[in-house]
Amino acid sequence: MIRNRYILLMDLPLIAIAAFGAFALRFDWLFLQYRPEFSAYVMAALVLKPLAYFPFGMYKRYWRYGTAQDLVAVALAVSASAVGMALFVGVGRATGHLPDFARPVILIDWLLTLALAGGLRMSVRIVGDARQTSAKPAAFQAKRVLIVGAGEAGNLVVRELRKNPQLGLNPVGFLDDSSAKWNKRILGIPVFGPLSSLESAVKREAIDEVVVAMPTVSGAIVRGAAVACSRAGITARIVPGVFELLDGHVTVSRLRKVEIADLLRRPQVLGRAEVMSYLQGRTVLITGAGGSIGSELARQVAYSGPGHLVLLGHGENSIFGVYGRLTEQYPDLRIHPVIADVRDAMRIESIFDRFRPAVVFHAAAHKHVPLMEANPEEAITNNVRGTRNIVEAAERSGAARFVLISTDKAVAPSNIMGASKRLAEQFVVTAGRRHNLPYVVVRFGNVLGSRGSVVPTLQAQIERGGPITITHPDMKRYFMTIPEAVQLVLQAGGMGAAGELFVLNMGEQLKIMDLVEDLVRLSGVEPGTIPIEITGIRPGEKLEEMLWEPGATVEVTANPEVFHVQEHDLRTDLDIRPMLSDVVSAAESGDIERLHVCLALAVPSYVRQGAASAGGAAFPKSVRLDQPHATRGGTAPR
Repeated sequence: MIRNRYILLMDLPLIAIAAFGAFALRFDWLFLQYRPEFSAYVMAALVLKPLAYFPFGMYKRYWRYGTAQDLVAVALAVSASAVGMALFVGVGRATGHLPDFARPVILIDWLLTLALAGGLRMSVRIVGDARQTSAKPAAFQAKRVLIVGAGEAGNLVVRELRKNPQLGLNPVGFLDDSSAKWNKRILGIPVFGPLSSLESAVKREAIDEVVVAMPTVSGAIVRGAAVACSRAGITARIVPGVFELLDGHVTVSRLRKVEIADLLRRPQVLGRAEVMSYLQGRTVLITGAGGSIGSELARQVAYSGPGHLVLLGHGENSIFGVYGRLTEQYPDLRIHPVIADVRDAMRIESIFDRFRPAVVFHAAAHKHVPLMEANPEEAITNNVRGTRNIVEAAERSGAARFVLISTDKAVAPSNIMGASKRLAEQFVVTAGRRHNLPYVVVRFGNVLGSRGSVVPTLQAQIERGGPITITHPDMKRYFMTIPEAVQLVLQAGGMGAAGELFVLNMGEQLKIMDLVEDLVRLSGVEPGTIPIEITGIRPGEKLEEMLWEPGATVEVTANPEVFHVQEHDLRTDLDIRPMLSDVVSAAESGDIERLHVCLALAVPSYVRQGAASAGGAAFPKSVRLDQPHATRGGTAPR
């Protein structure tokens, strides 16, 4: 690769050529016989122009990957050098050393220098690209690839494929719904037409593989592309979404097969720098840091540049895994793995006294409805007593911000898990109001890809050939991805005031049966060929969800995809603490009937369904621990 010192050596003759050309174009090719000022001008140019180039990084850039921004820097550097030459000429005229200098020469010289300096640097990239392309073995037969989406992501994919010929993927064309691009060429390859022509383009161009390069489009568009590829009998890959690329950029190694999360895409909830700045340089503590949400929280927080990151979890293996990945990716970040149980008040207090976190994200919780119906004591001691311990430790240690990660199961709860989270919500809200601090609650629905979620189990059932087990054919759920959920948590942490509740606009609910059909199609099987078994609704479950209590006041925040919700049935601080103590006491003593009575008093909207016996709820034989669980009625406004 050409080094910058060689670029400097090549600049010198080009500077002289530009000066010569400027004089020749202004006068004629025999100007040397009657323009003595040329010698002084060219000598000054050979000194002044390289000196003007240095401040603009003309000899510090890696021109092998030069971009449009680099060309802007070239233009600025050349313009600065022209100003220097104009000053030189002005001083020469004033002192009588250059009495008869034609000023248009400076303008012509600027144009020629710009063309030569920019051309030299861009030629480095052109030659490099040509060498890389020619390095492909002659006997190598590359697959013909069609790129769906001719925007920025599509352009990046084409460049990456060309830089990596060893992958055997040759881009031969684009599809895009923008009619302005049809029948034109982008990066040298044609745009065949709209997305609706995918099947015909695949057959006509003998396409071997399709890459969907639209990382922010809706699920309906991705679903249509995936179905068309399935009908055409070819593989479809996808460029990951914004959140998956948080710590890197689009590369061909990131291309993967289309997954169910891609079919559910909505406009991404993007973080704003001014909102995320509250994490920079601060000590951030995350409970449940080894879980699905907690580990993604840790990744995105680490990316935001905290001073210290404390990973608190009960499972040593999960914390070990998260800690290892983050220390490898962020070697300069001070990360502290801590193994502890949130129910151990003394241990939690000592941890907070040691680290004094400024920001706390409380993600530790039991979440499986059927398991918690069978083990109500565990739900209360972990979700309620554990939250109380974390909040009180945060209060005593002076934490400035606190974010509780909650669930839509806390809305009009019909099960122990939902009631426990509702009580935890109330405790955090009242603590924030008591201290007038941004202690806030973030509530969202079912999370795709989390441990124990519905999709992996359905996929395993499909791979086995069925049966696919569904609790009820009319069951509906809100869905979101883990990165989206975490982005909402981080947004709420930055915009929240004392005791506020935030909910993500999750769009319309999706029928589980429709989800199953999409999964079957993605598996290359036609819907209806795999048997579906209806197992029946389990204790505590509902057919549909809702995101806030009836009568709640819902407002759109600065981020239109995040709602600020005010629910009017929250207990005051004077009510909630003794009630919480009664609930925890009943759970610790194993008095399940008293526990339900105390929960009904503390959570007015709690309506017990599928009542458990004193020894705990009966666990259905056909239960699937990964099945999502619901609350009643209601949809998010659009």
